[in-house]
Amino acid sequence: MSRLKSLIVPSVRCIVHRRYCSTERVTNALVTEYRNDIFEEEKRRQQGMVRRLEKIEVVHVGPNDPGTFIMNKNLSTPYHCAMHISETYTKYSVLAMVNGEPWDMWRPLTEDCELSFVRFRDKHPEEANKSYWRSCALILGAVMETAFKDTIYVQLARALELPIIKGMFVYDVDLGLKDWTPTNENLRSLSLSAITMKSKDLPFERLEVDPSLALRLFQHNEYKQREVEERVRGGRVTLYRMGKFIDIHDGPMMSKSSLVSMFTVAGIHELPGGLYRVQAISLPHDFYLHSSVWNKLVKRASVPLVGDLSTAGVDESWRETKSSAA
Repeated sequence: MSRLKSLIVPSVRCIVHRRYCSTERVTNALVTEYRNDIFEEEKRRQQGMVRRLEKIEVVHVGPNDPGTFIMNKNLSTPYHCAMHISETYTKYSVLAMVNGEPWDMWRPLTEDCELSFVRFRDKHPEEANKSYWRSCALILGAVMETAFKDTIYVQLARALELPIIKGMFVYDVDLGLKDWTPTNENLRSLSLSAITMKSKDLPFERLEVDPSLALRLFQHNEYKQREVEERVRGGRVTLYRMGKFIDIHDGPMMSKSSLVSMFTVAGIHELPGGLYRVQAISLPHDFYLHSSVWNKLVKRASVPLVGDLSTAGVDESWRETKSSAA
């Protein structure tokens, strides 16, 4: 931790503009270690605030296996409740519904509640689908932040929520490069990294923090700093951690990375202003497609999305341009 603290004494500007300190070059690996130290410290602090165990009544109201569980307030999660039912619930549940509201599987329960679990193949999978796509965008961000080892300092800019009908997810990144065109081999390598990552069965951990802590945690990233400042109005900033990767998002996210089956980085396109838009597509673990169908979907996802997608979800806020597939 002391080694990393020495890196943050100079202004963020020297990092943002890649004018690194003469004593030690800042890398994504060092910044990741620094962020995780802060995350762990805050997680322990919040857990330590639960000084007295209080019990809550959680009623499982799903279509099968009804039951009532006595759980620990601010400690027990829907995942812990699922463990009391069967392995099927822990393995296949994407997220929970708590008193009718979408809820992360690893987010502590705060009061007496009714609980149900959502899967991809449910009759109404809308919330599962939304959490899946935003979770895949975080996996994509994790891939891009580690893809270049220590040769390039990568700053993630924003993961944008597109309408599900687009059939892809994107992450805009600052690579500090100009006129870079990835090869098919580059795309295959990134896709393999995502497959390796999702296979580790990593949970998506949620942690709500004060904006001041979020600013400190992301002080090496000018884009995340701006995002934190935009969220200050809400009073708290929600962080998610998957493995060692930490990002900002309101969520909820799916339970774990292994709920992904196929994952392909379809294209990377330079945007005006220097950012690169990384576009990818994936398939949940209990769905299967013929390779020819999958290849058509990948080709469709490779077509560049250009313009400002910061309000994506409103159709007129984005447009497609027809160009050659990556």
